[in-house]
Amino acid sequence: MKFISAGRSIVIAGTGSGAGKTTVTLGIMAALQRRGLVVQGFKCGPDYIDPTYHRAVTGRASRNLDGWMLPHEAVQEIYCRASADADVAVIEGVMGFYDGKDPLSNAGSTAEISLLLRSPVLLVVNCQSMARSAAAVVKGFQLLDPRVWIAAIFANKVGSEGHYRIVKEAIEQACGIPVIGYLTRDDELTVPERHLGLVPSIERGELGGLFERLASRIEQATDLDRLLELASETEQVEYEQPLLFAPPVQSDSQEVTIAVARDAAFHFYYPENIELLELYGARIRYFSPLAGEPLPEAVDGLYIGGGFPEEFAETLGRQEHVKQSIRQAVQDGLPTLAECGGFMYLTEAIEDTRGRSFPMVGVIPGNVTMQPKLAALGYREVTGMEGNFLLGPGESARGHEFHYSTFQQGAERPAAYISKGLRGTKPEGCLLHQLVAGYTHLHFASRPEMARRWLDACAAYRKRKNSAAKH
Repeated sequence: MKFISAGRSIVIAGTGSGAGKTTVTLGIMAALQRRGLVVQGFKCGPDYIDPTYHRAVTGRASRNLDGWMLPHEAVQEIYCRASADADVAVIEGVMGFYDGKDPLSNAGSTAEISLLLRSPVLLVVNCQSMARSAAAVVKGFQLLDPRVWIAAIFANKVGSEGHYRIVKEAIEQACGIPVIGYLTRDDELTVPERHLGLVPSIERGELGGLFERLASRIEQATDLDRLLELASETEQVEYEQPLLFAPPVQSDSQEVTIAVARDAAFHFYYPENIELLELYGARIRYFSPLAGEPLPEAVDGLYIGGGFPEEFAETLGRQEHVKQSIRQAVQDGLPTLAECGGFMYLTEAIEDTRGRSFPMVGVIPGNVTMQPKLAALGYREVTGMEGNFLLGPGESARGHEFHYSTFQQGAERPAAYISKGLRGTKPEGCLLHQLVAGYTHLHFASRPEMARRWLDACAAYRKRKNSAAKH
């Protein structure tokens, strides 16, 4: 059986962070939706917030495509699975078009994804205070790697329609590609800065008006017909042998139940992580610690992902019944993965930037302190430690860190991983009972065996628990 991607796709890239690619992406998605098209969103890189925007506009889960975290075959498989029933795939880039893991190559960049998916690129150029110089910028992007397919330009932040015409003429003459749309410098059409607590506001629909205004402006000032013509020139991606999602796997660990915390405080999960657990036989039960829901009964595992527990620390701190249910289960040996915000929640306390301290679950000795500036950002390759049920010694997986807090460890506990980043290697996280916790967000598609390992640990836990109940 062949799996084939959408027949039309477009990568929306920027010349750099702040060029406006998210604003343009959302406007194009919303405008294409108005035409009655089924739009599948994707995000290059490990970002969680932009896919939340995409979902709010398209009504479909957006997927991350990352050429460093994942094998290239896995990227293609995720792309095909998600876009096969869509009319058009819209892929938002990350940072500048060529920016990624390595300054000397395309690894982890939007350029790498565009080449891997053989997709045309709409390059968003910040044209503020530029005329013919904009053509020089575009020419540089064309020449750095002649293999990439920069198909068209979007002129962002122009001062007026007249300014746009000047930029358009300069780029088309010097670079030989069309300039198909523009937005003026209009603060009302700016996507809010990513801030803590933004995702819940997106999910409540508070930005719906912005998306509608963006769609209207894109319709007025962009040649969408030309965009779709370019997108139709995509060379479809196909595969026959799934690397990640092979036919259902028979396993002794099938029919285990894993509780997943999901609410405004905990919502950063790669869809593939959940889907791989389900592929191997897990039933997923969602619950909301923020809403006062304790850990569901009769579960065999627990997943607490990232998010913004610090934004809701006062409320989370008051939920004694919830904290006790999680604390007791972890201490009883429930196989648990806690990432970033989940890791923070399981410590003794979170202290905010005003010095206020809020008691958390308290199963991990130590406290978390919020910082006014970013404390860690970047890709990580982690190697498991002895006792880690996901990754054993010498086994590695990939993910990333992004957080504004630091952890002050209390009583000594073994690390969960050895983490490797740009600044070298270091012990990271905590192992305790059957808990694997740390700041790193893991992508299971970087090592799919982690899903099977987790379910095996859950099955063994259930067996022990049932045996103990009989005696």
